[in-house]
Amino acid sequence: MLFFLFCVALLIVGYIVYGTFVEKVFGIDPNRETPAYALQDGIDYTPMPKWKLIFIQVLDIAGIGPIFGPILGALYGPQALIWIVVGCIFAGAVHDYFSGMLSVRNNGASIPEVVGEYMGMTARQVMRLFSFTLLMLVGVVFVLSPAALLNNLTPGIATSWYVAAIFGYYFLATILPIDKIIGRFYPLLGLLLLVMTTALAVALFASPHAVLPNLDFTVNTHPGDLPLWPLLFITISCSALSGFHSTQSPLMARCVKNEREGRSVFYGAMIIEGIIGLIWCTLGMSFYNNPEALQAVISSGSPASVVAEVSHGLLGPIGGGLAILAVIILPITSGDTAFRSTRLIVAETFKLEQSKAAKRLLISVPLFVIGYIISMQNFSTIWRYFGFSNQALAALVLWTSAIYLAQRDKLHWIATVPAVFMTAVCVTFIMNATIGFNLSYTISVVGGIVAAALAFAAFILKFGLRKSTDTVTESA
Repeated sequence: MLFFLFCVALLIVGYIVYGTFVEKVFGIDPNRETPAYALQDGIDYTPMPKWKLIFIQVLDIAGIGPIFGPILGALYGPQALIWIVVGCIFAGAVHDYFSGMLSVRNNGASIPEVVGEYMGMTARQVMRLFSFTLLMLVGVVFVLSPAALLNNLTPGIATSWYVAAIFGYYFLATILPIDKIIGRFYPLLGLLLLVMTTALAVALFASPHAVLPNLDFTVNTHPGDLPLWPLLFITISCSALSGFHSTQSPLMARCVKNEREGRSVFYGAMIIEGIIGLIWCTLGMSFYNNPEALQAVISSGSPASVVAEVSHGLLGPIGGGLAILAVIILPITSGDTAFRSTRLIVAETFKLEQSKAAKRLLISVPLFVIGYIISMQNFSTIWRYFGFSNQALAALVLWTSAIYLAQRDKLHWIATVPAVFMTAVCVTFIMNATIGFNLSYTISVVGGIVAAALAFAAFILKFGLRKSTDTVTESA
């Protein structure tokens, strides 16, 4: 238990110390008008209180990632906890902060437009396609996974009915003004999530289960002998580092009242998600006697089976049901904003103004038709492609952040180091994976390291040696 509490403390200290440092490196301007006021339209650009934005951001970025990812990551052993803490503070929260604040500095632009602003038109076009694909995969994954969890709670109702109901809700949340559903109900749902997640942690400590019985950091305990590198860093994304977050941050960038709120809304929300991930990873390693027992439950269904078993086992039928409901909230409240973000990316790409409902419907209806078609495919296949594309997007956004800082002769290393790391992870994975090039593990590892080194060298040659006398004009 002490190690778990130590990890939580590190995340909190990371927010206070490193979060403040990142904010200073970025250089906020409290007197600068934010897009919430400059472009206020009552639909997507709407000033909202900071406390609401924090809860909404947590739900927007979370999905099932900080639940399912850490459960699967628990199979590898306590190294998963280290990645959550280190990744969250030095990579994930930095990524989320810059994706949010660069959007604020660019009139609330979606992430493809932000990337294009600093990496050029080619990168913009690639990111438009990449973001659209990722968000559609996310939207569909976050329909199927909560539908499965709901079916576990009420087995008498067909999963297809839940799928239809969730798609219907997503459609409304995509086209209605952001303060009508998202701004009104998400803070309450976020509070339920935090209360029930904390209740599970407390119940674990009070139970007969040994908390983190294995703290041997030298052994990979995965029952399938899957390699720690790079799979752990693909498996655990949302509670450590996730590119999906960069597609969601612009939603709140359009509602932030002052740049001073950025650290709490963007960096802080990621720290909260890291704590949620720590709790579920600890539950996975503590509730079951060994990784083989955890793997058996996962294999019998999915990580959703672990969620149900752990929740009911620690909190009983009523408390367990509430805990599962809190988990169901996560993917639903990320799936709807995934489709909303997709609508805005399409609108920006084709210059379609979104204040009129008819124009929002013009984009939304085809999106949901495509989403329904994708939902008919195999879930596990969709999830594998999501994992890689998610982390590849994270690497691209970190490189964009590094370029932004280097162009202004600021300390780019806070983004460059995690960008290099994730480049190595993503290239190694796609070279070795059966959904990629299916090369040998050794060749893939070497290829990943070489690719990261080349990317770093190209960055340093072009941006790292700029002199402080260089002048760069920021977007208004």
